[in-house]
Amino acid sequence: MHSSGQLPVQSNRDSRPIKRHQTARKIVHRVRDSLTTRVSKLVCAIFLAFLLVVGLITFVLWLSLRPHRPRFHIHEFSVPEATNARVSFNVTIRNPNLSIGIYYDSMNGTVYYKDQKFAWKQLLFPFYQKPKNTTVVVDELSGSALTVNDQRWTELKKEFRAAGMVPLRLEITSNIRFKISTWQSKRHQAHANCDVSLGTDGVLLPTYIGKRCPVYFT
Repeated sequence: MHSSGQLPVQSNRDSRPIKRHQTARKIVHRVRDSLTTRVSKLVCAIFLAFLLVVGLITFVLWLSLRPHRPRFHIHEFSVPEATNARVSFNVTIRNPNLSIGIYYDSMNGTVYYKDQKFAWKQLLFPFYQKPKNTTVVVDELSGSALTVNDQRWTELKKEFRAAGMVPLRLEITSNIRFKISTWQSKRHQAHANCDVSLGTDGVLLPTYIGKRCPVYFT
């Protein structure tokens, strides 16, 4: 009887320290888990902020360094009434980039009438165009630059006068490379198509003066 009466008392005394120890361990685990969660959230926030800053910097650099195509504008074009067949024109080439230069290989000009080529000439030798710079191309296609004979030229001029308004097309082509600091892009063949219309006097109509020529790459 005596031994059986002492067992419950000893068991109750021994269980209290165990429960307190388990409670303390739970608190430590909770604090540790809370700190781990906070540290993880802080690391994630720093990482996301870093990605955002890098993304913004990359976007700004892309906007500032993204190569823009050169801009071609037609200012003068004429097929004057003269004994000798000739075509003269004035075109400007603008590099609109702020920090990007453009290398041009030899530049060629071709004149078409109803998709028929009747004049061709090499306009410029290879050259480099600085950023925010404009190059003026003033040239004349005559003699060997014409791909039609005198008889065909006379027929064309009659068609010009009969039509009243003559639609022609000047195509300027060149292989170009973009230059950023010491880096250079691969070559792109640029085509500028300048659609023009002449009056019966063989001079460019006012509505076409200063018109921008579409540019595409192949």
